[in-house]
Amino acid sequence: MNANSLPAGNARRFLAGFLVFCALAFGAATGALAAEPQRNTPVRIGLTPAFLHDQHGLMEEWRRYLEAKLKRPVVFLQRDSYRETMDLLRLEKLDFAWICDYPFVHLKKQVKLLAVPLYQGRPYYRSYFIVPASNPHTTSILQLKNMVFAYADPYSNTGYLAPRYELFKAGEDPARFFGKTFFTWSHRKVVEAVAFGLANGGAVDSYVWDTLAVVQPDLTAKTRIVSRSPEYGFPPFVAHRSVGDDEFRVFQKVLIGMTTDPAGKALLKRLNLDGFATNDPKLYDSVAQMMRAFGEE
Repeated sequence: MNANSLPAGNARRFLAGFLVFCALAFGAATGALAAEPQRNTPVRIGLTPAFLHDQHGLMEEWRRYLEAKLKRPVVFLQRDSYRETMDLLRLEKLDFAWICDYPFVHLKKQVKLLAVPLYQGRPYYRSYFIVPASNPHTTSILQLKNMVFAYADPYSNTGYLAPRYELFKAGEDPARFFGKTFFTWSHRKVVEAVAFGLANGGAVDSYVWDTLAVVQPDLTAKTRIVSRSPEYGFPPFVAHRSVGDDEFRVFQKVLIGMTTDPAGKALLKRLNLDGFATNDPKLYDSVAQMMRAFGEE
């Protein structure tokens, strides 16, 4: 019996069932075709000078690790300034990024908090005010009036915002306090500038200074930590708001799962981190407060 020989009611039901079957089959095929390009589309991850720039071998190992876990190509896009990475996020040229807390507050409408690194078991870090080791007398940043000071980057919290806020609280104008200031464009280079006498002082990310003290102690030995700032939320991993929920959760799970994976643990040790964890954007409220003091946010 064919469809033409069925009674009218049965024929209509047969036709309706056939159309539903075709729709489901087409949908399944379309879904499979849509999934295939995503598996082949690289995950674009931005990195800023918050990380140690000379660890290229480590970066490549981490990239391959993420590729294996995500089952997709991974591309690290490393830029020389925080602003360049921020612009890539604004232009939707990145899916994820490891950025400073200061840019995170700037970009709160464009990005979502993905995960926060755990440093020494906690999601915090500080700003170190450093001077040359040959200077045993300086006990406060206020003693460097009219001298030369090295900042990391105009969008760095610990390397720019925090020391300027310290001056602001003391009633000083950060724009006029020092005789000369310059940007080194990375925290490591702040340490180098102070160590080699190019600046009388500088402000640096505690994570970078502490890590350099392990991997290059001869460099940090040429500097002295004068003071440590209050704790701030550690530079976070973020996702662009265009990233879908499934992709967001998968990458978040991979980062958090590094602590339970032997290869992940080894990478974390080399990164000088204890892991990644979820957290609340309120972790960065103190940064927003400092920004408001300068009319930002």
